[in-house]
Amino acid sequence: MGSKKGSSKRFWIIIAGLILAFALLAVIGRSAGWIGGDAGGHPVETSVASDRTITRIVTATGRIQPEVEVKIAPDVSGEIVELNVREGDFVLEGDVILRIRPDIIQARLDEANANLLGMQARMEQNRASKLRAKNEFEQKRTLFDREMVSQLEFENAHRSYEAEQASFNASSFQVENARAQLRRIEEELRQTTIRAPMTGTISRLDVERGERVVGSIQMAGTEMLRVARMEQMEVLVNVNENDIVYVSERDTARIDVDAYPDRQFVGVVTEIANSAVMRGQGSAEQITEYPVKIRIISPHNVSPEDSEQLPEEQIQLAGSEVTIPQPIARFKPGMTATVDIETLREFDVLSVPLQAVTMRDMSQTNPDTANVGREDLRRVVFRVADGKAEMVPVETGISDDRYIRVIAGLQKGDEIVSGNYRILSRVLQDGDDIRVTSTRE
Repeated sequence: MGSKKGSSKRFWIIIAGLILAFALLAVIGRSAGWIGGDAGGHPVETSVASDRTITRIVTATGRIQPEVEVKIAPDVSGEIVELNVREGDFVLEGDVILRIRPDIIQARLDEANANLLGMQARMEQNRASKLRAKNEFEQKRTLFDREMVSQLEFENAHRSYEAEQASFNASSFQVENARAQLRRIEEELRQTTIRAPMTGTISRLDVERGERVVGSIQMAGTEMLRVARMEQMEVLVNVNENDIVYVSERDTARIDVDAYPDRQFVGVVTEIANSAVMRGQGSAEQITEYPVKIRIISPHNVSPEDSEQLPEEQIQLAGSEVTIPQPIARFKPGMTATVDIETLREFDVLSVPLQAVTMRDMSQTNPDTANVGREDLRRVVFRVADGKAEMVPVETGISDDRYIRVIAGLQKGDEIVSGNYRILSRVLQDGDDIRVTSTRE
């Protein structure tokens, strides 16, 4: 008896489960248009074609960097014997940052000084010899004019004077060469002291005291540190080749920084590269991009004194409004940021939701292509007309992340189908019955 009761109970549980599953399937099928589509029409969402302001956006991701950053490499090689800064220190233009051991260069300088003195002494000797030869030549010329010496003696005196003059000129050139070598070595000695080229912050320090560095005179040189103006930062992004044609200098950009997720900053495009950056070159996934620099114009990296003059914001604290100074962003080089560049803005233009515009093959309705079997893909929207979907080809313009401008094909106030995506993009055809489930403005 107990066995029969258990079997009967399981039977009814299975039946109830099947009924529930069929009911759920029927609800899903009816909402998706699988069941009852012919009787009640496809369930769709609609929107109204209205005038809106549309801003075309180009989105790119990049990193924050100082707008001005100077890389410092030594001109001379040697050992660092003095290092006066750490990364993050603020320096003024002309401050001594580090020194390279000058011993060898100082020895060369002393040698060059001695060589110059020797050249100057030799030049003075040649000057005296030249003056003596000149006097002898003048005397011989006077006597030759009076026919008191032979022409041979006169010519010998002349040649002797010219030879002494040439020797003096050569020694003068040697003195100038020695002076030039001395100035070059003095410059090398001066270059052993590295000074800050501008006022800024040590944004990067790659050397330590006692480390040997290679001068840039011999090769590329060792990059020792960088000095940057941290009070003015920019975002360097790579924009795809399909979007770069829309970007112009002075375009406004909205900047989202990962380190400040609850805030948005404003920037302006300052530089657009002409040379492309290739990624995945030679492969099927090759991407061509162009670097774009965007200056951050929202307050950032300012001193506490300056922050007191910035606008304040209201916050809700313990049930009451409290006015506090707006916190100042502290950007560091390398922070990740996403920018939305506003490339074009059109006011009060006829527009529809972006998802309302779809593609359809118009070859069957076009006599020019119906007989040749060629597709005629066009952008269309489905207008609501007496409970049916009327397919209307449209000409579109710019779009943002929600709406797209309709230049031709619709009028203000037309009700058009805007969802759902599956029915709109694949199922719905011209003349199909529809059932409006909701309407959005």
